[in-house]
Amino acid sequence: MSPIELGMISVGAIVILIYLGVYIPIALGVVSFVTIWMMRDNFDLSMNLLKIAVGDSVMEYTFATVPLFTFMGLVVSKAGLGSDVYDVMSTGFRRVKGGIGMATVGANAVFAAVTGSSIASASVFSKVSVPQMLRYDYNPRFAVGVVAGSSVLGMIIPPSAMLIIYSFVAEQSVGEMFLAGVVPGLMLAGAYIGAIWFMGRFFPNFVGGRPAEDYELMPWGEIASKTLPTVSLILVVLGGIYTGWLTPVEAGATGSLVALLIALIRRRMTLKGFWEALLETGHITASILFLITAASIYSRMLGLAGLPNELGDLLAGSNASFFTVMFLYVLLMLFLGTLLDTASIILIVVPLFLPLVEPMGLSLVWFGIITVVGAEIGLLTPPLGISCFVIKATLNDPRISLKDVFLGALPFAGVMLIVLILLIRYPALSLAILN
Repeated sequence: MSPIELGMISVGAIVILIYLGVYIPIALGVVSFVTIWMMRDNFDLSMNLLKIAVGDSVMEYTFATVPLFTFMGLVVSKAGLGSDVYDVMSTGFRRVKGGIGMATVGANAVFAAVTGSSIASASVFSKVSVPQMLRYDYNPRFAVGVVAGSSVLGMIIPPSAMLIIYSFVAEQSVGEMFLAGVVPGLMLAGAYIGAIWFMGRFFPNFVGGRPAEDYELMPWGEIASKTLPTVSLILVVLGGIYTGWLTPVEAGATGSLVALLIALIRRRMTLKGFWEALLETGHITASILFLITAASIYSRMLGLAGLPNELGDLLAGSNASFFTVMFLYVLLMLFLGTLLDTASIILIVVPLFLPLVEPMGLSLVWFGIITVVGAEIGLLTPPLGISCFVIKATLNDPRISLKDVFLGALPFAGVMLIVLILLIRYPALSLAILN
């Protein structure tokens, strides 16, 4: 059996197992372990590679970013910063057609900069934004679509768990990945706001809504009290990394401390809430580290099978251009996005394509942004659009079906695809802050 056949069968087996409901890292780890055992007929070799995979991945110092940023995001959610930012944004956009949708995008972008979680964003804004839009007679599909679309900003604007996972798989700097995500994240947020204006102007029935008759401008003092905590946290975390004063691990620790102080000052943190945040941090961290460990042995299996080299030779022999490779890469991610979550796509696809991208002299930091944006489109597409499921479950409103959520999110998935094409065509957009 050739390396191509063996590698493709193993990848296919992993996808089938995940789709059947097997826990992702177990599917990755078991298939990789068994494949190595079958290839070399050596059980001890499989065991040794598994030990090396665990030691080389989880024991790295930079993995401390995972629990620190996770804890910071959970504390920020409990402190109610997301709803505060939304309140401020909605006063500025209230009288514009689709204005509450624009406010939701803006608030999600800011909230993403202190949580890094699409699921948290989808949950928070389903509660604060959708009821507000329905109150002003917005189309229910548009209301849930805006929340679903803008929730993906949590995985692109740093600190992002997906950027952390990619940085370990591709052996890139977490700090550089965070900085590279700023411009594409803001660019996507701006594209969403522009798309909402376009839909409100040319497809008013899809947007719906009526002017806010009870509109009152929020006092400056209240605006400051609602935005300063979030702004200060963003400055501490991203400003510390950008200036070089803090490493990503130190920025995560400092951000967690500042978030905890904000929650205590606002009296939003109790001992019970603190304990719940610690427990949830442990659960999320364990699952992410388990994923990365499984990805490590998967990468070793692919290398042992010789699949990356075979793919490289195959593409070199066919004289495939840069755009051909990227077209195939995006197509594969969009297909897998209908079946798998973002982390699974990154862990399965990136080890396959890295050996093809590196010889082209392309930036692996830029490639990481392309990967995360492409994989995130899957959060909005059926049958496994996780953000859409979270919104449906959070709302628990019989008037809004899962079909409504997916159809509402469809235009925003299209906007993401347009932004992805621009990022591929102009790599400088992703590397602007780094240069």
